[in-house]
Amino acid sequence: MARPNREKAAPRITRAQYEQELQRLQIELALMLDWIRASGTRVAVIFEGRDAAGKGGAIKRIQERLNPRFCRIAALQAPSERERAQWYFQRYIAHLPAAGEIVLFDRSWYNRAGVEKVMGFCSPEEHHRFLRQCPPFENMLIEDGITLVKYWFSVSDEEQERRFQARMTDPTRRWKLSDVDIESRKRFVDFSRAKDEMFVHTDTDISPWWVVEADVKRNARLNCIAHLLSKVPYEPIDAPMRELPVRQVDTGYVRPDRSTMTYVPDHAAGLVAR
Repeated sequence: MARPNREKAAPRITRAQYEQELQRLQIELALMLDWIRASGTRVAVIFEGRDAAGKGGAIKRIQERLNPRFCRIAALQAPSERERAQWYFQRYIAHLPAAGEIVLFDRSWYNRAGVEKVMGFCSPEEHHRFLRQCPPFENMLIEDGITLVKYWFSVSDEEQERRFQARMTDPTRRWKLSDVDIESRKRFVDFSRAKDEMFVHTDTDISPWWVVEADVKRNARLNCIAHLLSKVPYEPIDAPMRELPVRQVDTGYVRPDRSTMTYVPDHAAGLVAR
């Protein structure tokens, strides 16, 4: 089912253009994280959207050049029996950032508004309670000083099907296609309605949703990263240049003979010889 109000797909940038701009943006992300650490800022970024919309790829490009101790990914599994007996938001609170940290939520508390609602994993009462409680919950996080940014990755019906087909035939990506993903494909319209209802209740002035058009993956990643950089008022930190110390003087150290060690076979050398 085509989306009636969807904009025409953006022109695809070349791989060279993409890699050059990605490198520039990743340098800016590193500078941003330096400022976040120095200032004690807390940043939580939520990534939601259709299955196969490209959330994981964007998250990977944001984190891959950053210190994982200060920029971490929160991708929670299905709740345990104990977690099901807790207040719904409780298990997510434990993953919120401390001072000087970025947390990237690969899916979040919005599972209740999408997957859980459509698949029947929560009751209608639990779903309605979530929609009532979510805005004040996020307001409290923001009032406490957390920078909260919410992204919805939007992908067309046709592009989602193409990506699902590619996953089914690629052994390295087949793990990305879960039973829930397959079922969600059958319920594309139900998920659309659930997303629209979610936006009505949770797209607020204080905590808005930012929609990322994701039919073109490269464009979506660059657009998302550039926008995230604009939402954090960072400034470059003057860090002193480090110098390598003089290496310890060799006072007779003798390395053990190679025959006493077990080495990994040189697989790469075999490729060169072909």
